[in-house]
Amino acid sequence: MLAYFDCFCGISGDMTLGAFIDIGVPLNWLKDSLEKLPLKGFDLSVESISRSGIKAQSVHVISKDNIKSRHYSEIKALVQNSPLSQNVREKSLEIFERLAIAESEIHGQPKEKVHFHELGGIDAIVDIVGTALCLEYLGIEKIVSSRIPLGNGFVSCQHGTLPVPAPATLSILKGIPVYGTEIPHELVTPTGAAIIASIADSFEEIPDIIVEKTGYGAGKRDLKTIPNLLRIIIGTKETLTSDFQKDRVSVVETCIDDMNPEFFGFLMDRLFEEGAIDVYLIPVYMKKNRPGTMIQVLCMENRKKSIINRILSETTSLGVRHYDVQRFKLARENITIKTSYGDVQIKRIKAPNGSVRLVPEYEVCKKIAIERGIPLKIVYDTISKEAVEIVSLPANNTLTKLIPAYRTCA
Repeated sequence: MLAYFDCFCGISGDMTLGAFIDIGVPLNWLKDSLEKLPLKGFDLSVESISRSGIKAQSVHVISKDNIKSRHYSEIKALVQNSPLSQNVREKSLEIFERLAIAESEIHGQPKEKVHFHELGGIDAIVDIVGTALCLEYLGIEKIVSSRIPLGNGFVSCQHGTLPVPAPATLSILKGIPVYGTEIPHELVTPTGAAIIASIADSFEEIPDIIVEKTGYGAGKRDLKTIPNLLRIIIGTKETLTSDFQKDRVSVVETCIDDMNPEFFGFLMDRLFEEGAIDVYLIPVYMKKNRPGTMIQVLCMENRKKSIINRILSETTSLGVRHYDVQRFKLARENITIKTSYGDVQIKRIKAPNGSVRLVPEYEVCKKIAIERGIPLKIVYDTISKEAVEIVSLPANNTLTKLIPAYRTCA
């Protein structure tokens, strides 16, 4: 089962629980499961409300717990000593650890001694452990999330008035694609950030999926410009592309007709140093029928700025274009095998029909060829032959057909 988190208005712990309950997680089951925690004096209620005409579930944690703050070590012991399943305990602790690491970095304290204020109350514990319980109940095996929107302005908390996004939220979202909005409110809470950062396998547009159920969880504030909702879609993977890996990359490109052609080789080397996945030099005809060269670079989104800076620094271009694209890729992994040249890294690539290609790494083969003074093709042929003889790849309890390959592309 696959779940897609459509965070078009952010995410919080109560929005996550509300969406799962709207999908069909029984409230009574969730309450009974949460009562296995060594916590006293809390209840969970759900109210069906409408936001922009969309029915959604609003979760309320009713607490009689006078303890408003706890150390991370206390919360860790509370979850570890509970009779909940191992998967629920591990996922809950992973989420809390992200929170603890963020607070530790911000306040300069050891992780175990981090003192949670708002996050140490029963409501945050219920949100986090409840999320782990819902994932287990629904049998969610993979989670994909949209990019995360961020609000602006200020928020009041135990530490005083903080800018939005809160420092803890930004720390947790390191490495995760986000975008700014003009909404003057906190759209992503630290708890919500920790939940999605811990459970999501990737952040991209909605994947190919056969939709089974959709749930909406409501935030407490009724925004006027956008429905304050989290949408979770669950279903099964669409079989057409289930054999492929999928990701998003950025394309940066520009066209040049007034630069010394000798500079293009130097530029290509520098672009790879900046993290380019691949670089293309494409002949084009520009205005007034002038021959030119299109420089097209494929890179991960977090390397886009460096790539743009390098192009504008090293060329005569006055500007570049950039856009994001999706890729479908054959499943592949890097493996190391023993050969007559020693330990050598190769790619193991699986085709849609189940056959496997074993592809030597170019840089590895180049180094061997130079060090031993032998032709590159001989190194490729030798490693490919030995790889087929050494590596046995079972598939469906049978030996997979191995097809050696001598070249590959990105």
